[in-house]
Amino acid sequence: MAAAAYLVVFYCATSGQNDENLGADEEEIVLLVWLVIDIANNKVVAVQHSYVKPQTADINDVILTEDCRQQTGLQENAIKSAQPLEQVLEQFDQFARTKLHGDAGGSFHFVTDGQLHFRQCLHPEAGNKNVELPPYFYSFFDLRKEFKKFYHQVEDVSCVKDMLDYIGLEVDESAEFGIRHGQEMGKIIQRMLHDGHRFENPEPVNARLEAGLCSKDEEIDTNCVIRARGLPWQSSDQDIAKFFRGLNIMKGGVALCLSAQGRRNGEALVRFIDQEHRDLALKRHKHHIGQRYIEVYKATGEDFISVAAGNNNEATAFLSRGAQVIVRMRGLPYDTSAKDIITFFVSGENPCNVMDGEEGILFVHKPDGRATGDAFVLFANEEDVGRALKKHREIIGSRYIELFRSTTAEVQQVLNRTMDPKTYEQQAPLITNVPQVPLMPQHIITSGSRKDCIRLRGLPFEARVENILEFLGEHAKSIVYQGVHMVFNAQGQPSGEAFIQMSSEHAAFMGAAERHHKNMYIGKKQRYIEVFQCSGDDMNVVLQGNTLMPQPYTYPYAAIPQSPGIIPMHSPLSPLSPAGRAPAYISPVYYWPYPSPYPSPPVSPTSYYQHNGPTVIVMRGLPFNASTADILNFFQGFPEVQPDSVQLHRNADGRPSGDAYVTFLSRTEAERSIQEKNRQNIGNRYIELFMA
Repeated sequence: MAAAAYLVVFYCATSGQNDENLGADEEEIVLLVWLVIDIANNKVVAVQHSYVKPQTADINDVILTEDCRQQTGLQENAIKSAQPLEQVLEQFDQFARTKLHGDAGGSFHFVTDGQLHFRQCLHPEAGNKNVELPPYFYSFFDLRKEFKKFYHQVEDVSCVKDMLDYIGLEVDESAEFGIRHGQEMGKIIQRMLHDGHRFENPEPVNARLEAGLCSKDEEIDTNCVIRARGLPWQSSDQDIAKFFRGLNIMKGGVALCLSAQGRRNGEALVRFIDQEHRDLALKRHKHHIGQRYIEVYKATGEDFISVAAGNNNEATAFLSRGAQVIVRMRGLPYDTSAKDIITFFVSGENPCNVMDGEEGILFVHKPDGRATGDAFVLFANEEDVGRALKKHREIIGSRYIELFRSTTAEVQQVLNRTMDPKTYEQQAPLITNVPQVPLMPQHIITSGSRKDCIRLRGLPFEARVENILEFLGEHAKSIVYQGVHMVFNAQGQPSGEAFIQMSSEHAAFMGAAERHHKNMYIGKKQRYIEVFQCSGDDMNVVLQGNTLMPQPYTYPYAAIPQSPGIIPMHSPLSPLSPAGRAPAYISPVYYWPYPSPYPSPPVSPTSYYQHNGPTVIVMRGLPFNASTADILNFFQGFPEVQPDSVQLHRNADGRPSGDAYVTFLSRTEAERSIQEKNRQNIGNRYIELFMA
């Protein structure tokens, strides 16, 4: 690397938290400061100060938090009239190329006060806004580390003031906030240059996740691994790396977790290069991918090995070919050959080449050699894989094929699982996997025909008792002691339902009447909630399990069939009953009463677990000309949704009602469909999804 002629101090501030919490709240950059030092002459040659307009800024919005205004002295009008981040960065790029010869490479390096300005602020925000940063933004010097490395006797440096105090320099209080901070850093750098320090070997910022293999014998530092939870099911390893942009992940360091059925379960294990980067990753807990917040927790090296490592020689040879991208094929006819797959990709409107021909295809087999219908395919570059993925749901033989971006870890997991004979042994009932805790005492659950309870449906999966209390508002005062009953499924995940015991029938009536179809707000998300009045017997029958509960007359839902398929058109439970009216439809909903293992909030919660058998969801708001094919296309990525799983509902006069009923073979997949597809569009109409 060529020796740098300049050092450029980089400082930024956001509209939210700053200093040691910079970037923790995902607020956007509103201030950038650059200060340029000529190394040879040890002289400041330029200072640049730019306000930045956030992407979400509106003339009527309050952009700056109170803490930001008090700390920085920034004014709303100055920020609202500024240029967006991309233009401010373009202006600096023009300055760098004309004055610092940035196009020659190596002519300058950035210096920051700690890690946060680059790793937790600039790079994540640029990634979210799809702003392409020039190459010189992918390395920098951490002034705190350089200071401690040069002045060996210094024990702890946590801010610029600590460094100024150590070398005996005064803080200049006269300049503006951002300029002052840049000038103070400049003084420290000039003193270090004067004392003989050389700024060498800047820290890299990885631009892209690189592929790599992990073996079961590898030792992995537990302090370098995290678990990310709540990921969109279609997320690839590169999507997850983008979420952690600015932090350096080990080669092959993203392992997507699979469920017992071999499907992605919304979790991933990520291995960083060291503990410092892992600790920065933990600060992104509840940051967002789109509208979804992602939970980030500590994990262990053993966790990563169990998911990412493999000892299958065939998989190792396949993955060692150095492909840039792996694609997983699912739903192949069992007699598909490698030539069939090559023909599939080279033909049609989006032809593309499989890397290394037949050697770039790995079929997945059971221990007895039978095909599973899955295969992994290698591609040499992003251009080829982009065309390949456009063939999603095209046909081989008589079957449509699903295509997904995959990872080395997913290849290892799938091969490990399918080659293990235990995978195909008879599975124990789901109820055995539920935590064995004492049953809820009978006296806590009310009974009787008095309609002094309400049922909440459509709750966000992250909803807690505190959110329910806030949603009910004044009506929460009428909840009896230990009267909030959250319903969970067999995997311990929220089902989106709750039962509330109220102090009287009137209280239940008023709560249902005033809160039905009102919105619940959790962070940036909002969902409207269905609220129905019901009796203690209704609630007790459901919560004590395996029996039927009448649904409200105004919402005629189809019954859940006891085996896969759809309800006969003239079934007594069918919405198309010959009577031509909506009877009191019932659906067998199974609950097992296991109380929550979590600490009790203000109103003690009681949690229940549901069955995982065939489950029906309701689609509401369909265009009246919607067909079964439209619904199948809407549920791409859910292969168990077939034409015979879909029932379009019609009114008594035979016209479409805008509703449809879709049967899933498991409640887990039904819940995933609601989580992933609720309020997405068919045509120009958004579709609501909820359990029948």
